[in-house]
Amino acid sequence: MAFPVMATALGLAEFAPIISRWLGGNQAREIAQKVVDIAKQVTGSIDDLESLKSLASDPNLLAEFQKAILKIEVELEGIYLQDRQSARQRDVALAAAGKTNNRADVMVVAAASGLVTCLASLVYYNQHLPGEAVGIISTVAGIFGACLKDAYAFEFGSSRGSKDKDSTVAAMIERKTFG
Repeated sequence: MAFPVMATALGLAEFAPIISRWLGGNQAREIAQKVVDIAKQVTGSIDDLESLKSLASDPNLLAEFQKAILKIEVELEGIYLQDRQSARQRDVALAAAGKTNNRADVMVVAAASGLVTCLASLVYYNQHLPGEAVGIISTVAGIFGACLKDAYAFEFGSSRGSKDKDSTVAAMIERKTFG
């Protein structure tokens, strides 16, 4: 009997916690299958559960699996950095051509307006709203706040720690540390 691929991937996340970050979104099933396939390849097993048991019992196989997962992480971070860089280059090209990125401006204004509206609703109507509504509005305000944080990180660069991570990943990609 085959074990569900998502359950196996979640089990593998015990050995490489970074996996759990990848198991959401549109491509979660494909990524889970890739992770499970790597575990099977590393352990030489054709069974999902057998590969989990092998990784749990053999530190050498576990180290090899973790190295393979780190290689995927480097690839994913490289793709993310390239995507963000190309978006910044687009903005620079628009500015050089004397144009503005109206879409980005509208997104920032909408996120700021949404955040202000949520907070104003909580301040002015807090006593008249049921607790569930306050929770939902607070959650939506947090989402708008996260959108603004992302916009600022894009425009002005990310935090020092994130920059250090970005430069480390870029250096790893350049040197092909894992391979």
